[in-house]
Amino acid sequence: MHAPFGIDLVTAATALSAAAVFALLVAIYAATTVRDPMAARLKALNERREQLKAGITASTRKRARITKTAQTTQQMRALLGSLKVLQESQLKDAQTKLVQAGIRTKDAAIAVIFARLALPILIGGAFVVGVYLLDWFPSWGGFKRYAVVAGSLILSYKAPDIYISNRISKRTDAIRKGLPDALDLLVICAEAGLTVDAAFQRVARELGKGYPELGDEFTLTAIELGFLTDRRMAFENLANRVALDSVKGIVTTMIQTEKYGTPLASALRVLSSEFRHERMMKAEEKAARLPAIMTVPLILFILPVLFVVILGPAACSIKDNMLK
Repeated sequence: MHAPFGIDLVTAATALSAAAVFALLVAIYAATTVRDPMAARLKALNERREQLKAGITASTRKRARITKTAQTTQQMRALLGSLKVLQESQLKDAQTKLVQAGIRTKDAAIAVIFARLALPILIGGAFVVGVYLLDWFPSWGGFKRYAVVAGSLILSYKAPDIYISNRISKRTDAIRKGLPDALDLLVICAEAGLTVDAAFQRVARELGKGYPELGDEFTLTAIELGFLTDRRMAFENLANRVALDSVKGIVTTMIQTEKYGTPLASALRVLSSEFRHERMMKAEEKAARLPAIMTVPLILFILPVLFVVILGPAACSIKDNMLK
């Protein structure tokens, strides 16, 4: 049989039959698997309802947890009040330190004061019972036992203050590192025509990833500048929340510019250059102390090795010559 275009008619018929069968199967699959749009909509609504239920449950649990915490705080407050150990000055000082440490919960101050009372009783009492009644250290003398008990009492009483002081120190160092960059951004925002509120908000957004502690403080200051009637109070709150003299200098500058209408950009530029100069001086001071710090490791670890390397071959050759 003659094959037009060089293609066998049997092969062409087979290929066309296969294509027709494939198209028929595709049509049957498409007809039997038509998706109902309402089913997808109902599925989405059910998922949204489950999410809302989960959110309501989570918020209910959160409210229950907050209520339980408030009840515990009230019990601790009542106990401290009955023992006449809760003073307003002490509570205010604890709240100030907690804010400087980044803990803004008011109930935490009550917990700190209660921990000062409870930890010595629990830990110190455990050491008293263990050392004097259970005989934990039988080979120790009376002075050592007394020192252990007294040390446990003092450390358990000072443990909350030590923890808070450590957090304040770390947070202050983190804020100090990002302060010159924040001032540079404030200068740029002021020169661009932004208001003080918008400038603080923008700087907080830009520095939030690199310096989260500083971004948090600037965000809170921007919020307070927006709703407080006295803007000076917002700046003073910033100075109280951060235990840094440089921040207090910034706050003083901000208050003066708000009061007298002096140019903010020029004042911030001067402060920024001063802070950068101060940071450079601290780096130079650490570099100048490095030789004195390296003296002890040099004497203990490096010089003995040099003596062994330099005098060792000479000692070996002298020994070999003496044995000959």
